[in-house]
Amino acid sequence: MTQTTMLPSRAVLAVEGPDRVAFLQGLVSNDVAQAAPGRSVWAALLTPQGKWLADFFIVADGARLLLDVEADQAEMIATRLGRFRLRSKVSIAASDLAVFAAWGGAPPDEGLVAPDPRLQAAGWRVLATALPTNATPEEYDRHRIALGLPDGSRDMEADKSILLEAGFNELHGIAWDKGCYMGQELTARTRYRGLVKRRLVPVRAAATLPPSGTPVLAGGEEVGVLRSVIGGAGLAVLRLAALDGALTAGGVALRAVLPDWIELPEPG
Repeated sequence: MTQTTMLPSRAVLAVEGPDRVAFLQGLVSNDVAQAAPGRSVWAALLTPQGKWLADFFIVADGARLLLDVEADQAEMIATRLGRFRLRSKVSIAASDLAVFAAWGGAPPDEGLVAPDPRLQAAGWRVLATALPTNATPEEYDRHRIALGLPDGSRDMEADKSILLEAGFNELHGIAWDKGCYMGQELTARTRYRGLVKRRLVPVRAAATLPPSGTPVLAGGEEVGVLRSVIGGAGLAVLRLAALDGALTAGGVALRAVLPDWIELPEPG
């Protein structure tokens, strides 16, 4: 049976105008032209230095692009995008649509429905004013954490995180063959020079994990930090060298559980 929940931590921005695709194309990590009805694009907005600021899903709906964004970042994203508008014929405004997630069955038959572009197992993103629900945001959290999917600022740090640490390469959040965009240089250099030294990965514990921000230790040495946490499951940013070892956080023993999709460098 399909499970569906509203995501109150999400909001929707509408980008309208004849230059909407070209405008966003020069600012985000993925190919905006691939967004279409029933097909969303996951993309990141970076600093000029290539550090993560925000990420969102982009869906085409007639003469507008709808951005499924983190609600607490909506104003920042709209303001920052607006700074680059210059002579582009675009407008950016809040929408009254809500964001829903559905997984575990057939796609909903109401609203603007698109598969989550990161993983098939993730399910669907749905934009609608209302939709019947039978699950909670916490249940969706368990679902996406088990898959290793990041959730914005809960799992990444503005001006610090780089995309390849959070799986944007494997999860289809970067178009390597598109034109230039803000922050592209560091993103490309990180990939081609193999500069990734840590990854965001699922972790599991037999007990309740301590809160987000708790350091993760290996043999008394700090090797990472917890990010999203729900019960005994969570995501943590860990050094690659610590992924196979015994770990603790706040005195709780835990272990990394690597998803099938993740690609790690060959040892040595």
